[in-house]
Amino acid sequence: MQSKLIARAAPAVAAIQPYQPGKPISELARELGLSDIIKLASNENPLGPSPRAMAAMRAVEPELALYPDGNGFALKQALSRHLGVDAAQITLGNGSNDVLVLLAEAFLTPGTHAVYSQYAFAVYPLAVQATGAAASCVPATADLGHDLEAMAAAVSPETRVVFVANPNNPTGNFIDAERLRAFGEALPEEVLWVVDEAYHEYLAPEARYSALEWLADFPNLVVTRTFSKAYGLAGLRVGYAVSHPEVADLLNRIRQPFNVNSLALAAAEAALDDSAFLQQAYAVNQAGMARLSAQLDALGLAYTPSCGNFLLVDLARPALPVYDALLRKGVIVRPVGNYGLPNHLRVSIGTQDEMEYFCTVFEQVLKAS
Repeated sequence: MQSKLIARAAPAVAAIQPYQPGKPISELARELGLSDIIKLASNENPLGPSPRAMAAMRAVEPELALYPDGNGFALKQALSRHLGVDAAQITLGNGSNDVLVLLAEAFLTPGTHAVYSQYAFAVYPLAVQATGAAASCVPATADLGHDLEAMAAAVSPETRVVFVANPNNPTGNFIDAERLRAFGEALPEEVLWVVDEAYHEYLAPEARYSALEWLADFPNLVVTRTFSKAYGLAGLRVGYAVSHPEVADLLNRIRQPFNVNSLALAAAEAALDDSAFLQQAYAVNQAGMARLSAQLDALGLAYTPSCGNFLLVDLARPALPVYDALLRKGVIVRPVGNYGLPNHLRVSIGTQDEMEYFCTVFEQVLKAS
């Protein structure tokens, strides 16, 4: 009976392979009985939320029996001031993952088409497949980055959405502003151009740009960002899209009611202008990146230079045995075989102590295997 029921599910949905998150600390503790565990698997900010965000969450605790503001007025106003955009251009999401899915739902149907890069964020193919649309996964460049020329060439009359991650996860590649804007200029104006900037706050000062400044020139541009990474609010799930008001209006028609909770709204608003905390998070990331890079160089391992808060490491051999050995020492990293990179591990940047421990344990595991 159950198999007959499942046979009636939407074929595109039934064929989806579920998203594979990083292993939670609690799961590893249950499996192996470990108590000292560090997680370097999901590109979280090792500093956690800012003190301002923590204080804001405590302030709204008395209101948790009430529904949150379904329109997120205060956070939208704060984003409007911070980003220099109109509040009508903003769509709030349960993480930026949510707004990426909303974009697919709003613009893709069976018979239409989307474009994204090989080794790009796993949510793009999942979101596209769920709509029943077709997709072109364009082969990456030799350094695992987006081949923008090939992606532009893959656009067809049926194409409705093109996804570009900048910086990209899980590779860390970055596209400079000149090349990225030229890519947007090459796209038909009726094709939605989604620039996913989840790791934007980790860009070095000399690389920083603002795709938001291009919105007036590109009504088909959507920029997505999140509070899950540099702002340290991954557990609260809050992100947003900035677009032309007509696109935002479409997204808000299908957005789930109360999709961002009260704690997340308050914490994100408080964290938004905490520049001192962001500077600290950036500094910790730069120091950890330098430490990890030096260790990999010493071990003779290749890695992709990263503009995010992680490094993609090429072990030149199957990565799962190394991943399993690290788990047994209480270290969680991310295997990326699901991206078609079975010899690679993605390592998030942690605190100084976490990076020292990882480097020590990693070297031990490699020598023992």
